[in-house]
Amino acid sequence: MLRLGRREFGTHEPVIMAIVNRTPDSFYDQGATFRDEPALARVEQAVAEGAAIIDIGGVKAGPGEEVTAEEEARRTVGFVAEVRRRFPEVLISVDTWRHEVGEAVCEAGADLLNDAWGGVDPRLAEVAARYGVGLVCTHAGGAQPRTRPHRVTYDDVMADILKVTLGLAERAAALGVPRESILIDPGHDFGKNTRHSLEATRRLDEMVATGWPVLVSLSNKDFVGETLEKPVKERVLGTLATTAVSAWLGAQVYRVHEVAETRQVLDMVASIAGHRPPAAARRGLA
Repeated sequence: MLRLGRREFGTHEPVIMAIVNRTPDSFYDQGATFRDEPALARVEQAVAEGAAIIDIGGVKAGPGEEVTAEEEARRTVGFVAEVRRRFPEVLISVDTWRHEVGEAVCEAGADLLNDAWGGVDPRLAEVAARYGVGLVCTHAGGAQPRTRPHRVTYDDVMADILKVTLGLAERAAALGVPRESILIDPGHDFGKNTRHSLEATRRLDEMVATGWPVLVSLSNKDFVGETLEKPVKERVLGTLATTAVSAWLGAQVYRVHEVAETRQVLDMVASIAGHRPPAAARRGLA
């Protein structure tokens, strides 16, 4: 059972986390939701299309201009408060590795801290425990925030993913983060080359078997682009194919740009797996 905020999700209930970047230089939307009104419109659309979680980020993942903790907070805290006011039922996640930002967004109403950089700031888990919010524990291969992998190697990439994410999850639980609100994430592209990310996807069932809910952040990433030799804006089909495989292997939460398309993929996989009835079943009955 996954519990975030006031929501509970069954074991086989797929959950969509919609990305809203409060950055002027995000790799995919190039700042389309940097200003408040477009960002709020994006939230409204994502919720209407089936997103249960809105993931708000104030710093792009890749290298670029320095963003201080103060600036990251300026981009996210007030927006979190406004989303909470306008959409009281939606779950709010904030993509940050800094405990100072985590503290501020929890005060503003966040339900989940999405630590994409693998516990580089150990105090972030302490913040999650203090506020009783959820935490995403991600494998980043020991990479520092906003760096790209360079000649990274693993004897066994999934063994390393399990060692790191389970260690982070158990530490968070020991600190007091509710166990049912902790997720693990293989960290596609983070501290990994394309072959590593493909193997992590292929072996995702090993993460699912641990019993922790698994979050995947696949949307339009470089491993999809390199696999298909496609630029950023032409990676949707590859992303959705990877989403379908991840769903079949048991991932539960999907951090995405394309909400409506992801919803259809997840519903179709759930129906094939027998976890969801068809929306209509008329064929052959009349």
